Amino acid sequence: MCRCRHHSRREALALLAAAPLLAACKPQMEGPEEIRWGRETCEICGMIISDPFFAAEIRGGEDRKLYKFDDIGDAVHWLKMQSWAEAPDNEVWVRDYPTGTRWLDARTVRYVTGLVTPMDYGFGAVESSGPDTISYAEMFRAALDMGLSSRCLPQVLENLEG
Repeated sequence: MCRCRHHSRREALALLAAAPLLAACKPQMEGPEEIRWGRETCEICGMIISDPFFAAEIRGGEDRKLYKFDDIGDAVHWLKMQSWAEAPDNEVWVRDYPTGTRWLDARTVRYVTGLVTPMDYGFGAVESSGPDTISYAEMFRAALDMGLSSRCLPQVLENLEG
């Protein structure tokens, strides 16, 4: 009689059923991810992300980590502080302003200005170009020219000192 343990059919089926679940645990390495509204916080200011019309995400760095923001202006300031800010494989995503339901490539869309946004930068992403829209490069410069939102300063200073 053999003393080695033979796997049962039930164990084999359980292993096959679990394989896709284990594969799903692998972290995503590209593209945006959904935000848990009202539960996740902005990377730069620490405020809760609750407005889907203005949220942004950046994926980059050596580990391709995803960083989430409550306003594209916060994302711009945070990205500018990263050593890998100019890397060509960085991804920058922003929610569409008209519906707040879709992620758009922040570098290819246009921006409406003068809106009331979570951190007061005033930019909303739209897919179509119009006379009252600006490019990503123009929005980026304008956000930097405005300076970091006063709502962010205590959290940023705490992070830099800590």
